[in-house]
Amino acid sequence: MRYQLELFLTALGFFTRIPVPAWVPWSPERLNHAARYFPLVGWVVGGVGAGAFLALALVLPVSLAVILSMAVTIRLTGAFHEDGWADTCDGLGGGWDKAQVLTIMKDSRIGSYGTVGMVLMLLAKAAALVELAAHGQLAVAAALLAAHPLSRLASTSLIHWLPYVREDESSKSKPLARALRPGELAAAALFGLAPLALLAPLEALGALLAVAALTVWTARIFLRRLGGYTGDLLGAAQQGTELACYLGILAAWNYT
Repeated sequence: MRYQLELFLTALGFFTRIPVPAWVPWSPERLNHAARYFPLVGWVVGGVGAGAFLALALVLPVSLAVILSMAVTIRLTGAFHEDGWADTCDGLGGGWDKAQVLTIMKDSRIGSYGTVGMVLMLLAKAAALVELAAHGQLAVAAALLAAHPLSRLASTSLIHWLPYVREDESSKSKPLARALRPGELAAAALFGLAPLALLAPLEALGALLAVAALTVWTARIFLRRLGGYTGDLLGAAQQGTELACYLGILAAWNYT
């Protein structure tokens, strides 16, 4: 049980700015095995985001509460996934071949594709959450609690199904370059899918279908353009599928 707790804290320390106890050992192998808990980290991020939104909505307009709660989660994660989204936009938008795409994504500077992509992503997520708030503040909280774990499950599935394409050992995501064992994948699926119970059945179905469709589509693009995934692409997949979850819920509402 202690080992499992250490793996979860390893994942929490890697993907957030939350300090972990000094007694938690770290190694690339442990981070590799911690992949099963990546969606569980989404519980923490989604919970903080939902709590921040509900607290801020008591004293501020909903639109501002949404934006500030997004800022809280970005601060909590150190913009880890947002950075991957921006780098992916730059790489896939400006690169012609695999080598050029990887070089662009490795560049710490943000380009025009990354800037536009980041602005549009943040605007889209804010607009979607404001639309969700039309059905009540608890609808926003439930969406945040479901979207963060589910989107991290989507990224974890790419680790399992796709090969890792960067060869440099300095890459932060190099320790993750291993397919999950069946038990690890089942645990990740449980942690990623369980929060869908907070949604109505049709909402959960809409979110699940939207996330699954986008995950398959991005996997095809990553394979066609690069032959696999990088850490930046995993971050981009998390951002895209988080938005897809919100859109799936809204589509379910419009359908009914």
